[in-house]
Amino acid sequence: MISTVVWGTGNVGRLAIRAVEAHPALKLTAVIVHNPAKVGRDAGELGRLGRPLGVAATDDIDAVLAAGPRAVVYAASGDVRPDDALADITRAVRSGAVVVSPALYPLYDHRSAPPEFRDPVLAAIAEGGGSLFASGVDPGWGNDVLPLLLSGLGTTVDVIRCQEIFDYSTYDQQDSVRYLIGMGQPMDFEPMMLLPSIPTMVWGGQVRMMARALGVELDEIRETLERRALDTTVTTRTMGEFEAGTQGAVRFEVQGIVEGEPRIVIEHVTRIHASCAPDWPSPPDGGDGAHRVVIEGRPRIEVTIEATDEGENRSAGGNATAVGRLVGAIDWLAEAEPGLYDALDVPIRPAVGKLGRKQP
Repeated sequence: MISTVVWGTGNVGRLAIRAVEAHPALKLTAVIVHNPAKVGRDAGELGRLGRPLGVAATDDIDAVLAAGPRAVVYAASGDVRPDDALADITRAVRSGAVVVSPALYPLYDHRSAPPEFRDPVLAAIAEGGGSLFASGVDPGWGNDVLPLLLSGLGTTVDVIRCQEIFDYSTYDQQDSVRYLIGMGQPMDFEPMMLLPSIPTMVWGGQVRMMARALGVELDEIRETLERRALDTTVTTRTMGEFEAGTQGAVRFEVQGIVEGEPRIVIEHVTRIHASCAPDWPSPPDGGDGAHRVVIEGRPRIEVTIEATDEGENRSAGGNATAVGRLVGAIDWLAEAEPGLYDALDVPIRPAVGKLGRKQP
């Protein structure tokens, strides 16, 4: 059994606790928390398993890493604290652990990552012998392994388009939704995630990774952006009111240009309510969210994935697939050489030992 730590118990971390506990090759040995109110609470409670696991949460990072865990699922956010997240991750890698994490988007395609992100990780690997695999949904499997797999089914491929279409009212991340994305803010507000070059910083690595796998050279990466205001005030279950006239929907693209044409495109269509921008793409079943890949070519191929968890919640479902991808890679990484890995290195494998296995 591979001793595994879950670091962080928020929207991703609680799913990671469940995934580690359910994996036949892993053993949950510690849970790291930052909130003093969570210290001492059982991992089963924090993971909403409905039963104790006998692992008490702790904020003593030194003690956890000194115990020499073989793997760490770093589930704390890096969106608004990238420096802290990088420091935490390199600390775990330096301890010799295999680290998997959805934090730090630039490291999803480490070959194009800025030196300030890549170099500390490489130094930690050289010093401690650990590894890092960073990935997620979108960016993540929704615009790396899935579209590349589908492209191989075609005779000709003209354009690859990856879409995330989501109603963000299902998210329980108010700071990200209101301030990083700008929902509910005046239309002249400039949210960080939509500033020029930021979408490329987040999703550009995925475009480059697909281009590399497809054997094509990119001329450049371009961005497009549209925003819409709410016509009426709406009330959400998790984040309260969003007033009429404020930002209610965003649509942007990160385009990989090949021979002057956008050929590899990552598109996001994000709303705070379904009534905003009804002419933009929506999930085919009218639900809260979906990930879609469209391969324009012969044949034309379109695949839509809708994942649900925690009471049919699609935001939680998306997070759960990211966790599944990461946690499912731990035993492979534990057998591999120390290093910095990306989605093209780490295979998606069958759910060995999981079919029909009840949640312990």
